Amino acid sequence: MVATDATSFPAAPAQDASSDFHRLSFTGSGKEYFGIWIVNAFLTIVTLGVYSAWAKVRRNRYFYGNTVLLGRAFEYHATGGQILIGRLIVLGYLILYNVMLIFVPVVGIILGLLLLVFVPFLVARGLRFSARVTSYRNVRFDFVGRAGGAFLAFIVGPVVAVISFGILAPLASRWAWRYIGSNMRYGDRAFVTEPRLADLYKTWALVAVMVVVGLLVFFFFASLTLSTLVVAPGTGLGQMPRLQFGSYVFGILTYLVGAALFTAIGLFYRAGIRNAAWSATIFDRKHRLLSNMSRSDYAWVVISGFVVTILTLGLMRPWAAVRVARYVNDHTAVRFNGNVGEIFDRIEAQGSAVGAEFMDIEGFDIGF
Repeated sequence: MVATDATSFPAAPAQDASSDFHRLSFTGSGKEYFGIWIVNAFLTIVTLGVYSAWAKVRRNRYFYGNTVLLGRAFEYHATGGQILIGRLIVLGYLILYNVMLIFVPVVGIILGLLLLVFVPFLVARGLRFSARVTSYRNVRFDFVGRAGGAFLAFIVGPVVAVISFGILAPLASRWAWRYIGSNMRYGDRAFVTEPRLADLYKTWALVAVMVVVGLLVFFFFASLTLSTLVVAPGTGLGQMPRLQFGSYVFGILTYLVGAALFTAIGLFYRAGIRNAAWSATIFDRKHRLLSNMSRSDYAWVVISGFVVTILTLGLMRPWAAVRVARYVNDHTAVRFNGNVGEIFDRIEAQGSAVGAEFMDIEGFDIGF
């Protein structure tokens, strides 16, 4: 079953009920997060970006710690040092690449090609790190995907989508969601994500129509802009600057409208694909995940938050981020098959295969 409308899930029932929805919720507020955000921004500027690693940790701990399921919040265990090490590795490689590209072009080209080869490994590595530093009810998540799967999902998939002019975009989305979802673990229990192509193409069909209409509207206004640049015979020289200024203003407005339109289309697609993929995910072979975000509401929440952030010179960014998190969580749920308390008691008793030693052995974030 794939829910794509904006109806709310039923209220979370008692924990011993089976086959019912249990919604996630977000308990944070823009006012609380503003205090964290403003300190993060100030220290990041003062330290020339070095503190951004610790800023990410503080931000994630706030959002994870306010994401609640069945009365228990998620936890984020990474440290700023781990993230900084990963960023320094990437930064060092990019500096070496650019220096070699200038002074020894052949070596620079080789380093660039090697980076493309290593991207799937870096993606898998980043997903593994993000999963392993996340826990719920004292049990860690894990990610077991390999570089080969990442290559198909994040290299081949986007290329296939582009060269097919978007027609095969749902197939690429299916590869990406299957790779992420079916390689996720909670303790020793596996997730399986198998979204149906038919459901993905239902979302794609609406987006395809929106793209065609959007292109027609964009080219119509663009043609009007170009037409104003053509000065009619007999037009005085004194009128030309005014005509050109009007053309520039109209051109900027056309660009802004086009950008907003295609951003909305992208958000429509993202919400629809998430609904289809999340609702096709099963945990431990019997518990189903569900998503029922309204595509129009989601686009409105994101775009309006962005506009308000721009108009307030960034000061309303915390409010916008919390608003998106609250909306997404309010439209995400899990349907457990069996007694919820007993399910988690068994998982907690068995614990997670990922121990604290991971934090010492390979505890740094590549950042991909």
